Formats: sequence, C-alpha cells, structure tokens
Amino acid sequence: MSDLPKSVTIHEEGPREGFQIEPATIPTARKVEFIEALSGTGLKHIQVVSYVNPKRVPGMADAEDVVRGFKPAPGIEYTALWLNEKGLERARASGKLTLNGKISIYASEKFSMRNNNRNTAQEFEYARRVLDQYKEHGIPVERGSIASAFGCNFEGDIPTSKILDILRRIFDIAEENAIELKEISLADTMAWATPLSIKRTVGAIREKYPDARLNLHLHDTRGMGIANAYAGLEMGVDMFDACVAGLGGCPFAGHKGAAGNVCTEDLVFMCHEMGIDTGIDFDRLLDCARLAEDIVGHPLPGSVKFGGSLDKLRAAARTPA
Repeated sequence: MSDLPKSVTIHEEGPREGFQIEPATIPTARKVEFIEALSGTGLKHIQVVSYVNPKRVPGMADAEDVVRGFKPAPGIEYTALWLNEKGLERARASGKLTLNGKISIYASEKFSMRNNNRNTAQEFEYARRVLDQYKEHGIPVERGSIASAFGCNFEGDIPTSKILDILRRIFDIAEENAIELKEISLADTMAWATPLSIKRTVGAIREKYPDARLNLHLHDTRGMGIANAYAGLEMGVDMFDACVAGLGGCPFAGHKGAAGNVCTEDLVFMCHEMGIDTGIDFDRLLDCARLAEDIVGHPLPGSVKFGGSLDKLRAAARTPA
C-alpha cells in the first residue's frame, strides 16, 4: 500500500466518449450545458468532442458547433480526440482547444483495422508522419499511448511482452524526433483487464520506465472498472480517464448495451474515502451525473449517484437522537 498516490488527476471524457455512442441525437445545446456544468466541479481536463467521420460516428456530427458553443472556464484544459490528419486540422481550426499530441498505437491489429482502417505498420507510419505536423504547429508531445492494451474481442489476450515491445518502438520514434515522453497511457478499450493483469502490466512498465507517469483508461463492461482503478492506485498510478455516470464506450468495440467507462463519481468517491485528493467537488459532480442521465434519457450505470456521499450519513450518526 506504500505506493498509493497522495493525489490523482482525472481526465473527464463523458462529453466525447459518452455522447459518441448514444443512439439518439442529443441536441447540441444540451451537450454544451453538460460541458459547462462539468466545468464547475473542479475538473481540470475535459475532453469535449472527437473529430471523426460523422457517417461512422453520428453523435459527433456537431463537433464544431459544440466547441463554438461552450464558454471555457479559467484553468481548465478542453481537449478533443482525432484519429488522422483531417481530424487534427479540424481541432486546430477550433482555436479554442488545448492540443496535446501523442504517439498512439493499437495493441490489436484487428481492432485498429476496425476502428482506424490501418494495420499496425500503417499505424507506426502515421505516428511518424503526424509528428511532423505537431512540430510544425508547436503542439507538445509528451505521451505514448497503447489502445486495447489488455485484450481484444477480435484478437484475444494481449501479452505483456507485446505491450513492452510496442512501448519500445514508441520510445524509439520519440528519440528519433528528439521528443521526451513523460507519460504512458494504457487503454482497456474492450474491458479485458482484471486487477491481476493491471498489476502485472503496470508493474512490468514501471520496472522498464520508472520515470514515466502512468495513465489508465478503463472500461466497465464486465464490472471490473473500479476494481482495476484500485489495482492501478496500488501500483502508484495517479492519472485516470473516466466518464461521469459511467457514460461511454467505443462504437466499434463489439459491445451492445454494455456499461461504459469507469464512472468518474465512483472513482472520486473511492479516492476520497482512501484519503487521496482529486481536487473535485463531489456534490457538484453528482449533479452532473444526474444531468447526464437526464440528457441521454435512460439509466446510466454509475453507482454512487444513487447512494451519495457517506459524509452526511456520518454527520447524522454523530447527531444525538
């Protein structure tokens, strides 16, 4: 337990990863409302849209309108996801977003073909090519990222040795371009991870890259999201992606009706109960979880939004009858 961090950083991805998978068309104004509500919770990183093909991801067809519509709050990074040069240009054209580059590779070639229409060789080719654009436009690159890092519905288990090999190649590309990578992100895109595999993979990476900060992007399809986050905390991970109310999921991961990403308020609740600071106002975050449920018009899987904080119950228990 000595490796538990004293504080964690949470990147909220509900407006992007959450709304991209919803079947109904969510009005742009409600997306803007949600982003601005999240801006009042103490979150410092909010991913608001993805610049992707609207024919493949109809929920992101209004990405430009969403970005134009919300009022940024001071001290918050508003970011976007892009998968190719065209998406990057759209993000740059917004003039409103924080742009952070990364060297990102899929551990599963079959999923890469399904999601990006690129095989592994083409993924590495794109990674090198896009770095030239990052340099040209002064976009910082500090992260190496691996998607489908723990397993894939189309390819099966992903061995830790393969993750280490991909990371080696990512760091080689960074060195070739005089880039110092400070962060490593692992995405459990299709919810194959368990606490054991989290510890095994994170442990191997920490041994190889002890100075890199680790980020986990976890999904809760099989109910392992919060358990996997706890395993990450025990291994010293202090940065997580999450979605309010358990929104989210990948449209091309092959799950229908499954839970989404690890739930932000559940993660915050656990951290606070463990004495780990998040900098987030829990009550305001619960309001956002209820707002998310109202916007999508159906129940969402987050748990703590029903039970709430224990603080009021503790106070009531201390009050004389």
